[in-house]
Amino acid sequence: MNAPSVPIDLQRAARLAILVSALGYFVDIYDMVIFSVVRAQSLDALGVPAAERMSAGVRLLNMQMAGMLVGGVLWGILGDKRGRLSVLFGSIFLYSAANFANAFVQTMEQYALLRLLAGIGLAGELGAGITLVSELMSRESRGYGTTLVATNGVLGAIAAALVGSRMDWRTAYLVGGCLGFALLCMRMTVHEPRLFTALQEQQVSRGNFLRLLKPGPTARRYLSLVLAGVPIWFVIGVLITFAPEFGRELGMKELPSTAQAVLAGNVGTVLGDLASGLFSQLTQSRKRSVALFLALGALFTGVFFTLGGSSLWFFYTCCAALGFSAGYMAVLVTIAAEQFGTNLRATAATTVPNLIRGSTVLLTSGLQLATPVLGLRGSALCVGGLSLLLAFIALRGIDETFARDLDFLEE
Repeated sequence: MNAPSVPIDLQRAARLAILVSALGYFVDIYDMVIFSVVRAQSLDALGVPAAERMSAGVRLLNMQMAGMLVGGVLWGILGDKRGRLSVLFGSIFLYSAANFANAFVQTMEQYALLRLLAGIGLAGELGAGITLVSELMSRESRGYGTTLVATNGVLGAIAAALVGSRMDWRTAYLVGGCLGFALLCMRMTVHEPRLFTALQEQQVSRGNFLRLLKPGPTARRYLSLVLAGVPIWFVIGVLITFAPEFGRELGMKELPSTAQAVLAGNVGTVLGDLASGLFSQLTQSRKRSVALFLALGALFTGVFFTLGGSSLWFFYTCCAALGFSAGYMAVLVTIAAEQFGTNLRATAATTVPNLIRGSTVLLTSGLQLATPVLGLRGSALCVGGLSLLLAFIALRGIDETFARDLDFLEE
């Protein structure tokens, strides 16, 4: 059977959406990761004692992630009520302005407020981009489009590691803000997908976030998606962000730098996003891809804590391997976009990754509570092991959505 033909203008719109979404996610990840890279340098410049930097870093990271929780709901509802493009414009303006202002902070209170605002802005990019690309591409090939978005986007983390390790921390924030404002000009050329414009003519509830939490099959699918992604941020938000502290715990004489750990981890994540997306297309199964990468995450976490401290080179290799195992976010968000109807699609696809990112607050809080009793290594193993166990269980509650027709509504 011949593949269905796709109109030329639709092909052009899909290609443009992929390009703009990929560049947007590039800036999004740069601005999200740059804090982790310049954390120690910026806290030192603000006069935070070395002994208090981990707790201060956790506080700022939690402010950013709390902002992403708020922003995820805000942008998700807006995406279904006002359109996918409203999110792409509004979110990038807010996080670009906040990161630009980060270059001028003088106190911890200012820093915390701006990380909160940046988090709210950062929350909208991935979900809106994946939703836009998914609705514009054919159902058989949309996985390739979302893979390109994620793969190119995570390159922003590599850029953050390179810029943050070579420039002053204030300059690194200025770079992120300027990149975001430049991208706003490109956004002017993108149009809403037909599925959303057709929805505007119908009398149907749109962007009802509480509908996703109503007890029943919908809530099961939604919460299962969130739990399936928590191990991603255990790797990124805990193991890699606090690489120097884990290096010390593993008895390393030469401690790893956060910038190099982020660089190694995100090189792995780029490869992981590419591999997970291609694997899901080749096997015609999103769930198999997620299951494989969860298994790799369990394996590489064990290697990290048993052999990671043997040398600086091997520590960074473990970070790259862990990053590879965490490279299934695009597949998971694609599942979220395919899992729900057009009237709730942006809400689901935007809130799911941000609830996953926001789980960092619970992960770091659990780490801090358990460390006095179990030590940093023991508490990290417990927190990470629990997140992986829940993710495997949650995967059973998600429907297989490969090549699903997206022209449907949630009643």
